[in-house]
Amino acid sequence: MRARKAGSGEGDGNLMREEFEKMAVAGKIEGRHVEPLLQLTTSGYCMHRSWGFGRIKTVDTVFARFTIDFPSKPGHTMDLGFAAESLKPIPKEHILARKAADLEGLRQMAALQHLDLIRVVLNSYGGKATVDQIQQVLVPDVIRDDWKKWWETAKREMKKDGHFQVPLKKTEPVIYQAQEVSMQDRLLGEFRAAKGLKARVAVATEILKNAHDLSDKQAAAAEIIAALNPDIVSHQRTQPSVALEGVFIRDEIREMAGLPPAEGEVSAALLWSQDIRFASMMETLPAAKHRRALDSFKTANPGHWHEVILTALNSVSARLCREFASLLMQEGKADQLKEALARLVSQHTASSELLLWLGRDRNDLFADILGPEVFRAMLTAMERDQFNEKRSNRLREFVLDDQALLSDLTATADLEVIKDLTRALQLSSVFDDMDKRSLLARIVKSHPAVQSLVTGEATKQDAVLHVSWESLERRKAEYTELVQKKIPANSKEIAIARSYGDLSENHEFKAAKEMQKVLMRQKEELEGQLVRARGTDFSNPRTDVVGIGTVVQATDLEANQTETFTILGAWDFDEQKGIISYLTPVGQALLGRKVGESVEFEVHGQRHHHRIDRIEAYQPPAPAQEAAPVAAEQLSPGA
Repeated sequence: MRARKAGSGEGDGNLMREEFEKMAVAGKIEGRHVEPLLQLTTSGYCMHRSWGFGRIKTVDTVFARFTIDFPSKPGHTMDLGFAAESLKPIPKEHILARKAADLEGLRQMAALQHLDLIRVVLNSYGGKATVDQIQQVLVPDVIRDDWKKWWETAKREMKKDGHFQVPLKKTEPVIYQAQEVSMQDRLLGEFRAAKGLKARVAVATEILKNAHDLSDKQAAAAEIIAALNPDIVSHQRTQPSVALEGVFIRDEIREMAGLPPAEGEVSAALLWSQDIRFASMMETLPAAKHRRALDSFKTANPGHWHEVILTALNSVSARLCREFASLLMQEGKADQLKEALARLVSQHTASSELLLWLGRDRNDLFADILGPEVFRAMLTAMERDQFNEKRSNRLREFVLDDQALLSDLTATADLEVIKDLTRALQLSSVFDDMDKRSLLARIVKSHPAVQSLVTGEATKQDAVLHVSWESLERRKAEYTELVQKKIPANSKEIAIARSYGDLSENHEFKAAKEMQKVLMRQKEELEGQLVRARGTDFSNPRTDVVGIGTVVQATDLEANQTETFTILGAWDFDEQKGIISYLTPVGQALLGRKVGESVEFEVHGQRHHHRIDRIEAYQPPAPAQEAAPVAAEQLSPGA
C-alpha cells in the first residue's frame, strides 16, 4: 500500500498525474476523474455539500481512497471516484484553507491589517461578498472580540482605499477591484448609477460624509447639485418628503463646497408652502431628518408653525410627538402644549401614540397632567384601537411592561378617584384576565385601601375603625391638605431641583425625592385608615358593660384613688379630660367588662390594677352658643 500526504509538496504535480493515470489504466478510477483528483490532491482542501469544509490528509493509490478530516467526521475515508464527483477543491489561498493551516496568523492580520484580511475573504469568493458572508467566515474563529467595532474600523479604511467598493445597503456585496479608483471617482460613479431621487440622496449623503477625502469638492458638488435639482422639481408634488430630503442634502453639499445657490431652484420654504398634509409629510421622512424638517417648517411659517404642530400632535407617532414637544418647549410654547395635552386627555380623544409618548417620558413639566385621567384616556384609546384596521398594540404592551406606570399616575390621586379607576380597569375589555389581574395587583400594591374592592373580601387590615365625626373630619382635612397642597408642592420642588442639572450631585433633588417617599407613605396610611373609618356620635351605648361611648369610673387598687376613663373613637384622645381611644391598652382591657370586675393593664412598663365602680353613657358637650346680641339701649349713656 502506498499513501501520500496531500497538499504537502511531496513530489510534484506530474508525479501525481502519472499515479492517477496508471490507476485509470488499471480500472481503479475513471479517466475523467484524473484532473479533479489532481486538483484535490494538490490543494489538500475541499468542500462537501453536506459535511462542509474538509482537509485531505492522505491519498492511498493502492486502495484508491482519500482520508479526510471534516468537522463532524474526522478521519473519514472516501473512494477516489466518489471524491472526484462530490468534492470541490479549495485553493490554499482560500480563507477556509488558511483558517485550517494558520489561524493564529489570520488573527494577527485581523488586529493589524484589516484590508489584507478582507482582501483574502473577497478573493476567496470571486472578488465579492456581503457583510453577512464576511462576518460568518471570520467570527468567532478569527475575530473573537467586538465584530461591530472591528467592521466599522475596516469599513472606514476600505472607503479611503481605492480597491474596494463598499455598498450603502448591507445586503449588497463588498467588491474588491485590482485597479485602484479614487474615492471621488468611485462615489461619483455610484451617484451617476443611482436610480431615482431617493437613491441619489443616499449616495450624496455618503459623499458628504467623506467630503474631506474628495480631490475636487467644487467639481463634485456642481455635478451633484445639477443632477439633484431636476429630480427635486419632479418630486415636489408627487413625493414632497423625498423632495425635501433632496433639498436638505443639496444645500449641505453646496455649503461643503462653498457654492452659491442656483437661480430658481426649489427651496424648503417653497415645498412647505404647497398644499400638503403636514403630519403625513413628517411621518414619511426618516427619523434622522425630523428635527431639520421641523426647523425648516418653523422658518417657513413664523406666524403659525406652532398651531400646525399642536394640531398634528394627535395624529403622528410617539417618536414625532417627542420631537414636536421638544421644539415647542424649546421655543417657549410649553403652556400651549400643556393646554392641548390637558384637553385631549380630559376629553379622552388623545391617540394611543400620543399617550405612549406621554407615558414613556413622564416629563416633570406635565406633572399636573400625569394623573389617573391619563390612564383612563389610555383605556379609551386602546378600546378605540380594537376597531381600527391598522391596529397597534404598542400602548397596551407599554402599559403591561412599565411596572411603575400605574403607581406614578395614581400617586397623588384621591382615594375615591383610585376606586373609580380600579372599577374602570375591571370593566375594560382591552386586557385578558391574567393581564388585568397583574395591573390590579399593581394598584393594590400602591394603594392597599382598594384591596377589598379588587378581591371582594375584607381582610384584617379592612377591619372597621369607629371614630368620632370630629376626628373623621380632621383626618379628611389632613388628607386633603396632603393630596392637594403638600404633594403637588413637592412635585414642583422636584421639577425645579431637576432643572439644576447633574442629579448625582444635586442635593436639593435628593432631598425632594426623599420627602416624596415620606409624603406617599403618609398618603397610603391615611387612605388605609379613611377607607376603614366609620363615623359615630356614640349615642345610646350599652351601659351594662364597658363599650365605645361609655364613661367608666374605676378605683386604682394600689393607690386607692378614683379615676375616670371616657372611651371614645380610634382617633380620640385628651389626657386632661380623661378621653382615651378604645384601641389603647387601657381601652382594650376595659371593653366588655362589668361593674365590680377587676382589670389589669400595662402603661409605660408599669402594671395597674383597677376595679370598675360605675359605667355611664357618654354625653357629648353641647355646642357653644353664640352670645346674645347687646341691645342698643344698653349701650346708651346712663343705661
